[in-house]
Amino acid sequence: MNPKSLVLDRPADAREVSPKSTRVPLALFSIAHFFIDLYSSALGVFQPLLLERYGLNLAQAGILGGALAFSSSIMQPVYGYLSDRFRSRLFSVLAPAVAGIFISALGWAPGFWALIVMVILGGAGIASFHPQAASNATLGITRNPGRAMAIFISSGTLGLSLGPTYFSLFSSTFGLHGTAFAAVPGVLVTLLLLFALPPIAQPAMRTTGFDWRPLKAVWKPMTILYFLVVIRSIVQITFTQFLPLYLHLERGYSLRNASYTLSIYLLGGSMGGFVGGNLADRFGGRSVILISMIGSVPFLLIFLFSSGVASIVALFLSGLILLFTIPVNVLMGQQLAPSQTGTVSALMMGAAWGVAGLIFIPLVGVVADRLTLQWTLGGLVLFPLAGFVLALLLPKK
Repeated sequence: MNPKSLVLDRPADAREVSPKSTRVPLALFSIAHFFIDLYSSALGVFQPLLLERYGLNLAQAGILGGALAFSSSIMQPVYGYLSDRFRSRLFSVLAPAVAGIFISALGWAPGFWALIVMVILGGAGIASFHPQAASNATLGITRNPGRAMAIFISSGTLGLSLGPTYFSLFSSTFGLHGTAFAAVPGVLVTLLLLFALPPIAQPAMRTTGFDWRPLKAVWKPMTILYFLVVIRSIVQITFTQFLPLYLHLERGYSLRNASYTLSIYLLGGSMGGFVGGNLADRFGGRSVILISMIGSVPFLLIFLFSSGVASIVALFLSGLILLFTIPVNVLMGQQLAPSQTGTVSALMMGAAWGVAGLIFIPLVGVVADRLTLQWTLGGLVLFPLAGFVLALLLPKK
């Protein structure tokens, strides 16, 4: 590809960049991503405690998860459009504090409806961060962009993996009310971004409204990518949301051990994102997606229908392989429409995740009330098989 053809798709001040000017935003956005996703994983840990305190059933627990999915994920394209339009760094700067305060303080809610409101407000902080951060974290990085995106993505999934242990320690030590103090790191990260994050780069050619033409030109591969993210997210988000409940209610785990096991699953995912980004630089995104979809299925089944060490090892490996595709999907989408990176990042990281969560978290709760969580989660394992078939339709280059 002729480098000159990329000039108009890059910010005016990104044509000549130094290594330091790209490393600083990547480091800051990665730190913030760690804590944003740390807070996004809290609800799964809180669910057993919230069920006990407020007398919720699994369907109501699913509604809470769906509300978080709507606020934190489905709304991301709105923030992606606004961040592309206004280029204010406050979309990402304020996010860690907002997410941390409202999510950590769920134990202070007076009732179920207040829980929903606080979950929605905390989710708004999560949603505002991801599009702008994903769009700007790797801006100007031309060497190994897959690795750079993997660093950004993996910092988030690492936070996601440590979140259950973090909030379990707070809740077991201070009680559900005491988890409000878990918001302190988010507030500190907001202060760090406020003083250290450079201004968001202004585009060389700025439009007054959203331009659909770049997306319409690549609608077919973009649509396939989107539904592949939906399929992966159906498994990822429902397992993340219901794993502590499943282990506690159906396998007899203590709440702390259930949280530790969830961390093991998510830690595999954080490693998988980094591995997947590097594999994509060498073998291409399409190959990585195919391997991820078909390779995760046997390990998910082994986890659900075995016990002991083999079950936990299989859970770790399933998270590792399933999340190969997180940086791959985002980077492929951004390369398809480089002038709309904020919106594309929101579609790949937020809207697809949100659609999966909004529909399937409440659905799993309703079905599990009638069957069991084990068989309900087992049925979801079949979705990656459909993803493998769909990925075959992606262009080979």
